[in-house]
Amino acid sequence: MPNFDEHPHPRWPALRGSLFALLAALLFGVSTPLVQRWGQGVGPLGTAALLYAGASGVGLLLRRPLAAEARVQQGDWGRLLLMAGFGAGLAPVALVWGLQHTSGTSASLMLTLEAVFTAVLARLFCHEALEKRVVLALGLLTLGGMVLAWDSVATGSAQAWGLLAVLVATAAWGLDNTLSGALAGRDPGHVVMLKGGLGAAVTGSLALLFNESLPTLGGAAGLLLIGATAYGLSLRFYLLAQRAIGAARTGSVFAFAPFVGAALAYAMGERSGAAYLVGAAALMGPGVLLHLAESHDHAHLHAALAHEHAHRHDDGHHDDHEHGHARPVQGEHSHWHLHAPKQHRHAHVPDAHHVHPH
Repeated sequence: MPNFDEHPHPRWPALRGSLFALLAALLFGVSTPLVQRWGQGVGPLGTAALLYAGASGVGLLLRRPLAAEARVQQGDWGRLLLMAGFGAGLAPVALVWGLQHTSGTSASLMLTLEAVFTAVLARLFCHEALEKRVVLALGLLTLGGMVLAWDSVATGSAQAWGLLAVLVATAAWGLDNTLSGALAGRDPGHVVMLKGGLGAAVTGSLALLFNESLPTLGGAAGLLLIGATAYGLSLRFYLLAQRAIGAARTGSVFAFAPFVGAALAYAMGERSGAAYLVGAAALMGPGVLLHLAESHDHAHLHAALAHEHAHRHDDGHHDDHEHGHARPVQGEHSHWHLHAPKQHRHAHVPDAHHVHPH
């Protein structure tokens, strides 16, 4: 029979993961108008290659020791290849093409719909629970983006094609986000390095094959730097957020990124739709706060589980992570370990230990 316990748990279990998602959103959000500026005169394939080459480099630098984090396993490569194809190939190429045919503000705000694709796919394929609070937060964030994008959509067909390309990018990244949830327990630096390297190799080869125009030395350096921070470091924070709160909630909090991009585009000289920024902020701010204060609480059963991920023996999972070692271990470390069946009740989110049906 499973054990029943009532140990205290964090009051707001979504807080830490939501903050990681917000950091990822801030880093990625500023990139859209910057990519539009630094990528002028460069083909979409070459731009995508430079962005993810920068991401791969920062992933290499941020890898943790083998004893501290789980590495990507042989069985992960199929999923990783799909992530690279959709997230580091199709998505950035479609985004860059869209940026060449629409404004930075419009493109930034269309990216809000990435959260919708992520949440729906996470519900369909990962069976993550979407409570009323989460649905409301998602709705507020999406409405904020729609308010800001409305003026741009009404301007004509030229921008509409650019926005359609950005929509394709959001769908591809939404699928990428859903696929990456299963790798959230791996070393995020290792995942970023491999995904970025694969994506850069493919898009770079295609750029050479199609004889795309090359950037200047300064432009290439700028795109590499944007890739390192807005795609590499941001993805690392995104994976840490998925580890803590699941794919749907991470994607919804990450929907704050388009507002950041739109605000920066405005600061860089785009003056269209200023009034819409205020309306979007009024909608998106409460949406993020709803996630930070989420409290999902009910009695639930943990089936027996054996897996590997970074953990501490004092991380609040009680006897789940109180196992012996041949030598004393302190702090965060990674190895295969067994969780015995358990039933208990506490506030939780769909992290690696709380993916269950509702």
